Amino acid sequence: MLKKYTGESALLFTTVIWGGTFAIIKTALGSISPMIFLSFRFSVAAILFLPFVFGRLKKLDSSSIKGGLILGLLYFGGFATQTLGLNYTSATKSAFITGTFVIFTPIFQIIIEKKLPTKGNIIGIILVASGLLFLSSRENHFLDVIHEFGTNFNVGDYLTLICAVFYSLYIVYLDIVSKKFDNLSLVFMQISVTAVGGITGAMIFQATGIDISRFILNKDVIFAVIYTSLLATILTTTLQTKFQKYTTPAKAGIIFSFEPIFASVVAFFLLSEKISNFGFIGCIFIFCGLLISEVVD
Repeated sequence: MLKKYTGESALLFTTVIWGGTFAIIKTALGSISPMIFLSFRFSVAAILFLPFVFGRLKKLDSSSIKGGLILGLLYFGGFATQTLGLNYTSATKSAFITGTFVIFTPIFQIIIEKKLPTKGNIIGIILVASGLLFLSSRENHFLDVIHEFGTNFNVGDYLTLICAVFYSLYIVYLDIVSKKFDNLSLVFMQISVTAVGGITGAMIFQATGIDISRFILNKDVIFAVIYTSLLATILTTTLQTKFQKYTTPAKAGIIFSFEPIFASVVAFFLLSEKISNFGFIGCIFIFCGLLISEVVD
């Protein structure tokens, strides 16, 4: 029981850190192209983390390498589509759409792991999904958000929705892999695969004529790289890889659904993106969803 609550507390802490990334990255993308930023973020993280896992990497066998590579590809898919999507949508909207992985996660858990979510998880997911919808409302009328998502769903939103699918698959697969292999080695493989993916993506974009030349090394970019590489990559990936196995994927998804709340708070201060009255109601729904999933079996 202690491990369960320690693990869930660690996951909630990672969610707080992730919440700050939307506004910070959104600000940085005014000076740097998404794939170049992704390359810098994960290359810096991989280089800094390598000395701590170098000895462990020598002991990896083929099965652990395979597991780490698959995990890394899902990890890269999520971050790549999310970062590209942020170039075209708002930080608050990106956080909301990313949060829809709470709906996809139990579906993939049933398909892949053959595990049904508990009654408390199902009630919690319904409340969280409703809360996310309220939270995304910019005005004080519920129909505003329905209209916005029905008429103004742009390419960035679609990319972010793909990110939610990737991340829900990642959560379920991490539940399987993290119980079998060395945690720190898995963390390094996820980070390094994403770094290579970012560099490869940038080269492909350049070769196909897509402009990725935007790169101004200013304080926004430097701060974003430092924050995301150290805190939102090395620290959070280590915590999630180590502690998620103490809870279920569905419950982890509910905990991670707090990310849009923290993202909205940071976006309010950094980008002046306001939270509506319905947004505050959404926060209450999400909190109740987590509480019910905790106390109801």
